[in-house]
Amino acid sequence: MRKINSTRRGILARGAAFIGAAALAGCDKVINSDQAASAFKGVDALNRKAQQAILQAQQLAPEYTEADISPKFYANGSTDPDDPAYKAMVADGFKDYRLQVTGMVDTPLSLSLADLRAMPARTQITRHDCVEGWSCIGKWTGVPLSLVLDKAGVKPTAKYLVFQCFDTMDDPSSMSGPPPFYGSIDLLGAHHPQTILAYDMNGKALEVPFGAPLRLRLERQLGYKMTKYIKEIQLVDSYAEIGQGKGGYWEDNGYQWYAGI
Repeated sequence: MRKINSTRRGILARGAAFIGAAALAGCDKVINSDQAASAFKGVDALNRKAQQAILQAQQLAPEYTEADISPKFYANGSTDPDDPAYKAMVADGFKDYRLQVTGMVDTPLSLSLADLRAMPARTQITRHDCVEGWSCIGKWTGVPLSLVLDKAGVKPTAKYLVFQCFDTMDDPSSMSGPPPFYGSIDLLGAHHPQTILAYDMNGKALEVPFGAPLRLRLERQLGYKMTKYIKEIQLVDSYAEIGQGKGGYWEDNGYQWYAGI
């Protein structure tokens, strides 16, 4: 469970040792600090540049064997979205689920789970690293995100993918209800060969606590970037006007946008 590509992780860890230790010690306390927020911002840039400079853009994250799969995979964040439309789909076995692909594309898509399962699939056994400090190994099967993008035809002006989701997050400061969860990645990450839209976990259909019916697996970044309960993928040239403008729910609350490992 704790097998690590020590070379790659060691290189990146030396550049981010302080913030990594702080984050694992208690992320809520750290990200509420102005100094930590500044450090997170600095590490974000360092992390992304270091990974791109040291590692090849398409280098794979370590993959494991069936024997390495964790006996229990921890489900955190949202585990049962309180959305009437979502609950209706759960009750109906997601028969009416459609993935919308919109924005800066030549052909907007509306894909059912059957459509996605009919496309070429990739299965990978990988380790999920949480910013909270735990990790688990699981087997994921899904359609490579690059194939979905090819099907839609991404316009040259598009730079990012924004994932709109079914789940909402508690936010005591909000006066207009809980904000819907969203996240974003860039096109380089989207075209990585291990970036998939997963619909199976450990050989069976993805269960609700883990993001059913469709979640992102982005194996070279921390777990909070692997968006669950995906409803729509928007291709945009900027995420500045979405949410609070930092590229995701967690990013709006102090996490770095790029979370490479």
